[in-house]
Amino acid sequence: MRKITRRQFGTTVAAAAAATYAGVALPRFAFGAPLPSALNFPKGFLWGCATASYQIEGGAADDGRGTSVWDTFSHTPGKTYHGETGDVADDSYHLYKEDVRLLKNLGVSTYRMSISWSRVFPTGKSPVNPKGLDYYNRVVDELLANNITPYITLFHWDLPQELPGGWQNRDTPKAFADYAAFIGKHLGDRVHHFMTTNEFVCFTDLGYRYGQFAPGLKLAAAEANQVRHHGILAHGLAVQAIRANTPSGTQVGLAENATVFVPVIETPEHITAAQKATRDDNAPFLTTLMEGKYPDSYLEQEGANAPKVEPGDMEAIGSKLDFVGLNIYTPQYVRADDSKKGYVVLPYPTSAPHMASPWIVLGPECIYWSVRNVCDLWKVPAIYITENGTSSDDVLTPEGKVYDTDRVMYLRNHLTHLHRATEEGYPVKGYFLWSLLDNFEWADGYSKRFGIHYVDFKTQKRTPKLSAEWYRETIAKNAVE
Repeated sequence: MRKITRRQFGTTVAAAAAATYAGVALPRFAFGAPLPSALNFPKGFLWGCATASYQIEGGAADDGRGTSVWDTFSHTPGKTYHGETGDVADDSYHLYKEDVRLLKNLGVSTYRMSISWSRVFPTGKSPVNPKGLDYYNRVVDELLANNITPYITLFHWDLPQELPGGWQNRDTPKAFADYAAFIGKHLGDRVHHFMTTNEFVCFTDLGYRYGQFAPGLKLAAAEANQVRHHGILAHGLAVQAIRANTPSGTQVGLAENATVFVPVIETPEHITAAQKATRDDNAPFLTTLMEGKYPDSYLEQEGANAPKVEPGDMEAIGSKLDFVGLNIYTPQYVRADDSKKGYVVLPYPTSAPHMASPWIVLGPECIYWSVRNVCDLWKVPAIYITENGTSSDDVLTPEGKVYDTDRVMYLRNHLTHLHRATEEGYPVKGYFLWSLLDNFEWADGYSKRFGIHYVDFKTQKRTPKLSAEWYRETIAKNAVE
C-alpha cells in the first residue's frame, strides 16, 4: 500500500464510506487525486555544506601559516578532549581537491568555507603570506571549476595569536577590517558572497568570560562586554571594507547562532513572547547589529559594566546587510506571562530527547521559528541557514558503511519545518548542512562527529554515510520526503 503521510491524509480525504469488521461498522476512506509526496522547495533554492578552516585544514605549520589562538589553546593541557588539536584535522590543506569531489558528488550548488586569517597574515597584519593566499585562490578556482559557488566566512574563531591583546584590544577590529579589505580585493573577482564572522558568543563569551574556548580567559563582566563590543565592531568595519573593495553586487552578511525561542503553544500571546525573548536575549549581538544601537534594556541590565562606545562605532556596527545567516541546532521554549518582560523561558525537562551531543536538544521546529522571529522583527532581505546538523555516534560496519539514521531523522525533520518557512513566504534562499566532514570539534576534539562523510583520522579516508546519500537525493529532488 502506498504510504500516506499525516499531512497528506488530512488534505486528500475525499469521502468516507461504511465498512464492517467482525460485524462492527468502521469508517473507510476513499481518496481523491493523489497529492505530491514531497515537500518541494522554491525553484533556485541553494543547497550546500559548511566547514571551518581550523576544523578541517590541518597544515598548521605549512607554508608560512602563523599560529592562531586555537593552536595555542588546543596545545594547552586540559583544554580539549584528550589534548587533541587541529594540527592535521582532515588535512584538507592537502586534500582539498578530494573534498571538492565529495561536494560535487552530493550535487550541491554552494559551499560555505572559512579563511584562516593567520594563513594569509601570519601575525594578523601585513605582510601577507603569498602561499597562504595562493591556497585559497586554488580552492576557489577548484570550486568554480566544478560549478560550486563559494560563500566565504572571514573569521571562524581562529584569531592570529600575535595580535596584541586579542579581542580585548580595540586595534583588533581595525586589523580585521584591513584583512577583510585584502581578501575582498584578491578574491572578490570570483567570490560574491562574504560572511564577516561566525557566532559572536563563541569567540567572545566562551573565549573571554567562561574560558571554554580559545583563548581560555575568565574576565570580569565589564571587560567581557568590551570584548563583545570589539567583536561586533570588527563585523561592522569588515562590512564597510568588503563593500569598498569588491565589485558592485557583492553580497555581505554574517553567520550567527542567535538563540532560537519557540512559543510553547502557537497562539498570539506566546508568539509575541518568543519575539520579545529573541530581541532581548540576542541584545549584545544580532539585535544591536540589526538596530544600529544597544537596546536600552541591555544597557540598563549591564549598568556600569556596559561597553564603552566611541564615535562612529554604532554607524559601522549597524551597516546594512544583504543577508543574515542563521546557525540552527536546538530550541529554547518560551511562554507568555504577566511579568515586566512579558515572558518566561522554560528549562529543558530532564527527559528532553537529545542527540549525541547533550546540548543538541531535539526540537526541529526551531528552524522555522528562527527564520520567522528574525524576519518579523527586522524585515531582513534574505536568510540563509548557514549551519544545521548534529553529532552522531557513528560506527563503521564491517562492510565499511555508516548507517546514521539518527542524523537523517534530525535533518529530515528540520528541513520539513524549514519548508514551512518557505511556504509562508519568508525569504530563505539556501541551506548549508553542517558538516561536509567529521572534523576537529573544538574543545570536544575528535570525540564528536558532525560530518555526512566519515573520516578515518589515521588514514584520512573519507566514507559517505547514509546521511550523504539522503542529502544527495534531497538536493536532486529539491524536496524533502
